[in-house]
Parts: sequence; structure tokens; C-alpha cells
Amino acid sequence: MAGGWTRDGAVQDQIDASIQDELARLKARKSPVGESLTHCAECDEEIPEKRRIAIPGVKLCIDCQQERDGAFKARAGINRRGSKDSQLK
Repeated sequence: MAGGWTRDGAVQDQIDASIQDELARLKARKSPVGESLTHCAECDEEIPEKRRIAIPGVKLCIDCQQERDGAFKARAGINRRGSKDSQLK
């Protein structure tokens, strides 16, 4: 694959680096710890026993967790290529 002035394989190296960065970010996420709550910390709805067993340390019911997961969190994009087009913007 032609990459302009880059060496062979540089584009794939950029893709691999982006994947490694995302994996590191996901691994750094905190997972629930401690005792599971019997009722949701936000809406006080009962958390099903099967959910408490499946996810030790769970603090939210399914609905509140889905709402929190669906919230948009902006992350800074990294332009590894540094093309002319991106520098002109």
C-alpha cells in the first residue's frame, strides 16, 4: 500500500499503535469492587440477584448502567499521520 513519503508498513504501525492505545485505555477502566448493593445507588430500584452474582461489586441497576454507558464522553483524537490536509484545518 502506497503511503507517500512514509516507509513500508508505517500505516499499519499507526493502526497497531491506535489499537494498543485503545486497549490500554479499556484496561485502565475501573471495575466494580467490594460488596454488591441490593438496591441501585441512583434510583433505589432492586438489583436482581443474578446480576449481583454475575458482576461482583455492582452498584447500579441495568437501566441506570445502560444510561450511564450511553452517555457521550469526548476523547481527544490523535492524528498520527500528520497529513497536509489535517495541518491546514
